[in-house]
This record gives sequence, structure tokens and C-alpha cells, in this order.
Amino acid sequence: MSFYRVNEKCNGCLACVQNCPASALSYKDRGSSRKIFHNMSLCARCGNCWRICPEGAIEFEQMMVGQWDEVIAMKMIPCNICGEPVYTAGIGRTLSKKLDRKVEALCSKHKKSVPLSVWKRIAMGRGLVNGVRK
Repeated sequence: MSFYRVNEKCNGCLACVQNCPASALSYKDRGSSRKIFHNMSLCARCGNCWRICPEGAIEFEQMMVGQWDEVIAMKMIPCNICGEPVYTAGIGRTLSKKLDRKVEALCSKHKKSVPLSVWKRIAMGRGLVNGVRK
């Protein structure tokens, strides 16, 4: 999930590093190797590195597209009655642990059969009483 990419045209001249206004680029020379580093949290996303590179080695376009990158995929648990996805398996484990029992997977249409006392126990496990954090 890197927005900042350098292709094989890079010759290591360091024009990008020397001209980065946010100091988001750095390098290290070790033995016979030069490594260039980019820190996305420091990056001003100004594109100066892309404009200044004499070799056209910086591929900054991915950042400008504004695409969505998948960061995680989780298994969904379906409603036991109709099969509609209800919550992730992780949420199910968390709720089961807090309630000390297996939680029945029910969608909003079918959860009306769940007693209010169960929902209150869930809220109390989070430190909430009547919707207010205690």
C-alpha cells in the first residue's frame, strides 16, 4: 500500500531527497548500497520530488488518483435465520467473551427476539449504563 514509488530509472542522485520541503525523504549509504526511504506521515504530498527528479523515476501518480486500498478482509457472520451478514467473526468473539456465552447471530429484523437484558449486559461490559459511560 505504498503511494510513493520509485522505478528502475532512479540513478540515486538524491535530487528528491535534497528538495523535499517536508523532509519526508532520506537515504543511507552502507557499503556498496544506497537506500532511499520515504516517510508517508511526514510527506506533504506536494509532488515536488516528482517534478524535480531528472530521471522521471518517481511514480507519484497513485497518490493523486485517490484510490481505495484494501487494508484488511474479515469473515462475516450471517444471521441464523435469513443469512444476511450481521457482524464480523472478531466482533462475535469479543461479544461472546464479554457475555461468557456464545452470541446468536441475528440481523436487525430478527434481533427483536433478543431480550433487552442481554443488550444491557453488553453495554455494562463496555462501562455504559443507560448509554452513559461510567
